[in-house]
Parts: sequence; C-alpha cells; structure tokens
Amino acid sequence: MSNKKKKSSSINQVLTQMVLDIFEQNGNTPLNYKQVSSILNIRDPEARNTILDILEDEAFKQVLKEVSPGKFQLIELKTFVEGIVDLTNDGSAFIVTDDVDESDIYVAPRKLRNALNGDRVKVYVYAKSKGSRKEGEVIEIINRAKMEFTGIVKLSDRYAFFIPDDRKMMHDIFIPMGELNGAKNGIKAVAEITDWPAQAKNPVGRIKHILGVQGDNDTEMNAILAEYGFPLSFPAEVEHDAESISADITPQEIAKRRDCRDITTFTIDPFDAKDFDDAISFKILENGNYEVGVHIADVSHYIIPDSALDKEAFDRGTSVYLVDRVIPMLPERLSNGLCSLRPNEDKLCFAAIFELDEKANIVNEWFGKTVIHSNRRFTYEEVQEVIETKEGDYKYEILKLNELAYILRDRKFKNGAISFETTEVKFILDEKGRPTGVYVKERKDAHKLIEDFMLLANRKVAEFVSKKGKGKQKYTFVYRAHDSPKPDALASFATFAARFGYKINTKSDKETAKSLNHLMEDVEGKKEQNVLTHLAIRSMAKAIYTTKSSSHYGLAFDHYTHFTSPIRRYPDVMVHRLLQHYLDGGQSVNADHYEKMCQHASQMEKRAADAERASVKYKQAEFLKDQIGTIYSGVISGVTEWGMYVEIIENKCEGMIRLRDISDDFYTLDEKNYQIIGQRKKKVYRLGDEVKIKVKNVDLTKKQIDFSLVQD
Repeated sequence: MSNKKKKSSSINQVLTQMVLDIFEQNGNTPLNYKQVSSILNIRDPEARNTILDILEDEAFKQVLKEVSPGKFQLIELKTFVEGIVDLTNDGSAFIVTDDVDESDIYVAPRKLRNALNGDRVKVYVYAKSKGSRKEGEVIEIINRAKMEFTGIVKLSDRYAFFIPDDRKMMHDIFIPMGELNGAKNGIKAVAEITDWPAQAKNPVGRIKHILGVQGDNDTEMNAILAEYGFPLSFPAEVEHDAESISADITPQEIAKRRDCRDITTFTIDPFDAKDFDDAISFKILENGNYEVGVHIADVSHYIIPDSALDKEAFDRGTSVYLVDRVIPMLPERLSNGLCSLRPNEDKLCFAAIFELDEKANIVNEWFGKTVIHSNRRFTYEEVQEVIETKEGDYKYEILKLNELAYILRDRKFKNGAISFETTEVKFILDEKGRPTGVYVKERKDAHKLIEDFMLLANRKVAEFVSKKGKGKQKYTFVYRAHDSPKPDALASFATFAARFGYKINTKSDKETAKSLNHLMEDVEGKKEQNVLTHLAIRSMAKAIYTTKSSSHYGLAFDHYTHFTSPIRRYPDVMVHRLLQHYLDGGQSVNADHYEKMCQHASQMEKRAADAERASVKYKQAEFLKDQIGTIYSGVISGVTEWGMYVEIIENKCEGMIRLRDISDDFYTLDEKNYQIIGQRKKKVYRLGDEVKIKVKNVDLTKKQIDFSLVQD
C-alpha cells in the first residue's frame, strides 16, 4: 500500500477531483475502476491503472469505501462545500460556508494549497473529523479575494522579495529584478501577484505602485487605501467625463422641477466639510402648518447609467473617510462643485417635502425634483449656538426645526428605536499630518436636528415605494435593512450588563429597546460607557443594503432606505433612480440584478469602515510612539486567549496587554464571562474594569500598541 500511496502523491489533483465528482454526479452508485474510466473516456491501460490507484488511495484516506470487491462508493455524500477562507495567526484556517447552519471547517496549513485569507474555495470535508470539529482540505481556489498587497521591498544582488503588511498574508512575494518598476530597498509599495507555480512556496509578483518612504503620512494613508482595494486616483476617462458636464441650469430643466428658490433654505455641515449634499427648507403655510423640505443633491441628473463615471462610482461604492482626508466616490468636479449645495447658487435637487403640524404629524408629503438656492451655509457649531442662545441668523427657523426634531426623536424612541451614542475620536494634526492631540467629538442638538429630518426622508421614501404593488408584485427597491439581534447574543450581553447593575428586559423587541435606551442614558459619561456601548452594538445584527423589504430594528422602522447622501454613497444614487422611475409610472425592475448591486454596496461599505478603522489605529499608534513609559488609566475593552485590550480613558487610544507579560500569575480566558482569571491566586480582570497601564511598545507598521500592566 505504501508504494501506491507514494505513487498517488504525484497524481494530478484535478484527475483525483474528477474521479470523486463522478460518484457525486452518479448518485453515489458503487463503481469499479473500469466504469469510472469509461465515464471519463479513458481507454489507455496505464491510465486506467492510475484510476485504480486513485480509488484505492482515496479508500485508504477514508474518502471512499470498498463496498464489494473492486467497487467503491463515497463514504459520505455531499462532502464538498464552498466557503470563504478565514485565516488564523498560526497559518491554519476556518472555511466559513455559505450555509448558515453549517459549522466552519478547519483546514491545516499544509492543506490550504496556497489559498489566502478571504478567498472563495471548494473544500473536501473529511468523513471522519476529530471530535466535533469538521476538518477538510482545499481542493480548488474559485476566486481570489485580492491579488494586490501593500508592503516593503527587500532587495539583494540577484533577487527581490516583497514583505506584505497584511498579517494574514503568510507568504512573501518573489519579485523578479525586471519587475521592480524602479522600487528601491526598503521602499513602501503595492505589489501584484502575477503567478504562483504549483510547487513554489512563494507567489511571483511585480511592483505596481511605489507609495513612498515608510512612516511618511501620505505613504501610510495611501497604503491603507491600497490595502483595502480603494484606488488612489480616478481614471483619466472618468475625470474627463466629469469635466465635460455642463454647469448650466437651463430654463427647460427648471420647468421640469418644483421651484423652491424663494423658500428659506440652508445647509448644516461640519466646519471642514467640502461637499454639501443635503439642505433644509422651511416655510410657514397659510393654515399655520410648516413645510419642511429635505433637498438632496441630484447626483443622478449628472451621472448617466453605465457611463465610465457611473461604473467608477459603483465600483467604489462609497467615499472613504480616513483620519486626515476624504477619498470621494465622485471626482471633485461633482462632489465639491456641481452637486455641492453651496450657498447663493442655484442647485438641482431631489427632495422629500413634508407638511407638518405643531405636533410634527405628517399632513402631506411630496417626492420629486427641485431647484433650490441656499441662503446660508451653517456649521454645526453655529446652529448649536443659535439653539443655545436663541439668537442669530434664521433663529426662528432653526428653533422651530429643532422643536419639531425633538418630537420626531421622542416618537421614534417610544416606538422602540435604540439610541447608541458611541464616542467618535478626532485627532489634532500638524502640517505634516502627525497627531499632536486627541479629542472626543460631541453630538449635540444641531447634529441630531439634521439627523432626524434625514431619517424622516429616508423612512418616508421607503414607505412610499413599499406600498406599490402587493405580494410578489411589490416593486423592487433598495432598502437599508437591520435584523433583530440573535437571542443568545442579546442574553449574553444582558448577563454582562447586569454585572454593572444594569437590567436588560429581553421579553420583546420593544422592551429590549426601552431597557437598552435606559442603559445608554445611565452609562453616559461613565468609564464603562464605551465598553457597554460597543458590546451592545456587537450583539446586534449588521445593517445591509437589500431589495428584500425588511425592517430596521435599530431605528424601529418598518421600511427604511438611504436617500440622503448620493455624493458619497452609491446606494443613494440607485434609490434616486428607482424613485424617479416609479414616480414616472415605470414598472418594477429586475430584483436579482439590484440585489447583486446591493451586495456589492454592502461589501464596499464594510471595506471602507475597515480602512477608516485602520487609519484611526495608525494615528493612535503614531500619537503614542513618543510616549513609551508613560502611565495612563484605562478600561479593559476586550479579552482574548492571548491578552486583554485596554482603552486609555484620557485619549481613547487602545492597546493590548499580553497575558504572558503579566508576571504575578498564569492567566487564562473565561470567554463566557468576558474575563481572564489567574490560575493560582484567582485574581480576575473583567471587561469594563479600570486598570493602570504603561505604554510598552508601538509598532507603526502593524498598527499595534503594547501596554504593560502597572499593578498595585
């Protein structure tokens, strides 16, 4: 048998897979080597013997069983599954399958066959796995998640290697000397894998872009963008398309729209905003009610479907907001020019206009294209000052809008919406982009005023389309959906919150929301606020874009969409187009086509969020790199089997204390109770506990901060 094993090790894997597929395709009917050969149209005697070797070898590996002399059968049908590679730190992986009821499949490093993190693969699942854990091996790489990586070029006299930044990329990339593209030793660059020979340990690649000197701010920010697959510039064709668009607003175009230019209108945005994609109009009607218009930049007027500009916007999916810059979804000509609702200029919009009474009840609603003329560009700070002092430009309009927003907000929470007030960290940067300070951004009434009217527009647009058609005849639309949390995740969070004295009632969605809101109010300003808020959010499902009309749990809306930011979100462009199509009397569009677009938009949104977090982590590391040895108070924000994360109270920077570095005992993770326990002295460190830490080490390349515990 050993000779056959040795011989089969050199047999082409594709042929082995073809043989096993035959049993699947033939309903697992017992077959001998002659029958398998016949199905494969193999007549050569030597090749037929190879088929016999495969059958016997797979029987030895317990993939097949010999049910009668010479006849074989799969031990277990449906032993092949597809899934996504989730690589671990030791080089092994778990394959996350498409079937939510299927457990992840463990694959040892040598069985990955060069599959990389995030790749879609086909896996053979062993019939006999160890314990309750399913195990298998990769037999086919269906799609690579990425072929480009950021990292450092290392040169020698005769060859070069590229060392990727991505910790889950376990292989250096071999770069032939002719493929360096001018890269020097130690430079940061983007490399593309071009080949991976069957027997080679390392892939072969080429240097695609040179990013610059490691540690330089522009280099590192561009590296983050490249790492997450966001282009560093727009293609020339896209820029040309944008520059070719006329800025003229013709009388013919105005005639097609509701003219709101004589109605008081203003924008409210951050002080450093360069694009203004939403404006509020306000008017008192003769009956004493209020007309409030939510006017959104009419991006769909300027972007023609399937044009180069449209395809680029779809591919990007979203603008990306790093610590020190915005990478726009649209070229500057559109995002900061044509589509930006700048003051004292006529602008084309798509609007949701509401007639509200004194109690913010909707008396009438209207959706359609408008032309506006913004009277004033406000910052949040300026509006907040008007709210607090009751003095300033357009004080009546602002105070009345704030009053109506309060009613809408209160009603939303009474209906079961959840108020998650997470802290947003902002950095003070010098002229070279280096962080000199950190502060927490406050959300005040001015921010909430705009948010509440945007929520109203989003909800009402979604409701308007959802009422068109019934059952299977419902009109296809792009919704923003948010599932209710899984009961076990919620129960786990409730147990943890109880340790801090907070009670979570999980009897119904409404009771859960009510008690979560009480919790959020109670923890505000306390040291455990961030930990409990983040844990609560983690217990929730993730919001996605979908054509499947489903509710938004966090907002307690039966229908919800994204209508209000088409400059920076492609789904909003889709929503504008569909809404106009239906307003024009169009029939429902193809749901499958739009669902695929929604899935792409959700993926790009996640990728952008990951890039934004990476930029924050880099700036946190950069801020602390000159503070090695400094002692801070912090709160334990996460626990793992190898360490505990601590967030510094003063500046919100997060780092890790490795368990091996805590010298007074041997600590292990108690995952169920979010804590680590000393095995001898039984000392416990729990999530949310306050500890003193010292900054031990900072690795800018890995965006890692290491702390040591300062014990009493």
